[in-house]
Amino acid sequence: MYIRIISGKYKSRRIKAPNNLPVRPTTDRAKEALFNILQNRYYIPELNILDLFTGTGNIAYEFGSRGAKGILAIDKHFGATRFVHQTAKEFDLPIKVYKKDVLKFLSTTGIKFDLIFADPPYDMEIELQHKMIDLVFDRNLLNDNGVFILEHIDKIDFSEHSHFDFARKYGLSVFSFFK
Repeated sequence: MYIRIISGKYKSRRIKAPNNLPVRPTTDRAKEALFNILQNRYYIPELNILDLFTGTGNIAYEFGSRGAKGILAIDKHFGATRFVHQTAKEFDLPIKVYKKDVLKFLSTTGIKFDLIFADPPYDMEIELQHKMIDLVFDRNLLNDNGVFILEHIDKIDFSEHSHFDFARKYGLSVFSFFK
């Protein structure tokens, strides 16, 4: 499977990811729409990013190509973390990669971020997705004016969550923004 960097230093660069990774990368169309929203609201080179369920590193590379200050990528799959680490090194991107369960990481980290992006498996239980959102806010993991973005299937609606800001739908994918 190939992923493509849409913009920045490595614009149009294609990266071949191993076919055996248990991932569903964000589509180019959805990724482009997401970054259009972000670039209108944030200056990416000033941001510290947390990419949860990084998978192929698709979102992390896009932030890195656009000059993000720092990126921390978390995934529990060894093959995914190894691939992202190798690719980040090859492209000289500021991505640190940790093999860890996302909920355990959120429960124990003391690091704050400007933007947290999570793209869990679409079959992740809704209760666990709510727990993830709650951990981000209960543990105060966002800097002032920080945002948490959750990519999820369109059958789930988070609009009743107290930190919900807005959502955008692209095909079967939805980006829900929380502040």
